Amino acid sequence: MIDDKCFMIDVPPTSSLSFQMIQHSPELHGSDEVVYFQFESLLREQGLMHAVFGRHGGASDPPFSSLNTSYSTGDDADRVRRNLSTVMKVMGGENLLYMNQIHGREVLVLHGKVPSHFRQGAQADAVITDRKNLILMVKQADCQGILFYDPTTRVIAAAHCGWRGNVLNILGSVVERMVLEFGCSRARLIAAIGPSLGPCCAEFIGYPKIFPRSFRSSMVRENYFDLWRISRLQLLEAGLVEENIEVAGVCTVCRTDLFFSYRAEKTTGRFATAIMLT
Repeated sequence: MIDDKCFMIDVPPTSSLSFQMIQHSPELHGSDEVVYFQFESLLREQGLMHAVFGRHGGASDPPFSSLNTSYSTGDDADRVRRNLSTVMKVMGGENLLYMNQIHGREVLVLHGKVPSHFRQGAQADAVITDRKNLILMVKQADCQGILFYDPTTRVIAAAHCGWRGNVLNILGSVVERMVLEFGCSRARLIAAIGPSLGPCCAEFIGYPKIFPRSFRSSMVRENYFDLWRISRLQLLEAGLVEENIEVAGVCTVCRTDLFFSYRAEKTTGRFATAIMLT
């Protein structure tokens, strides 16, 4: 049995972050405590487990210390495997599914009623399922990890969304696939946007060449953009309702004590955002 207790940190006053800290256990593969974040909106739902893992409690050495979940960073593969095993143990699932994220808009769909085998590392940036005990995981270090849940159809999704994902509107694609493939209701869908690049640090000097003009309403000062707002607006445009969208409001560049950040550290690991039906 893994012993856990609440671990409080300083968070923005507008955020409703809930952090958990799991003490070192023989069941885990890390050298210190595993810290993970949970969304208030998803915590209220029964039969659902989710977590945004911090960078602590893993087996990796610097500069990937320590809960790095990506093989593509240059980290030792055995240490990454041990870190993924830790994620699985904390989540309590039977299988873990992750993707080769390519900053695109490809969405994987796995139907629980249709026997099929899933392939690890498929090129995609989002995955949807109604299968129980299957952990959906995305990896990030400044990009947004976004979790979706429809409590009526019992369908979940996990999406990786950086600025390229916003330009391609991958979030709108996820919502459309959830509606078409599983009959999800846009008005019922819950979406939670995790710790990621905040408006304080999201500088894009070349924005006129890479961003559509519609993004300029989310420019907070010269060259700086609120990507959280852009994602929220795209979710609203896809049909979600305001009260069903939660934003963590924590900038990963500012909080490298808790999360990996490519902008702040360059060579670094990737933290995990995961969701599972129980």
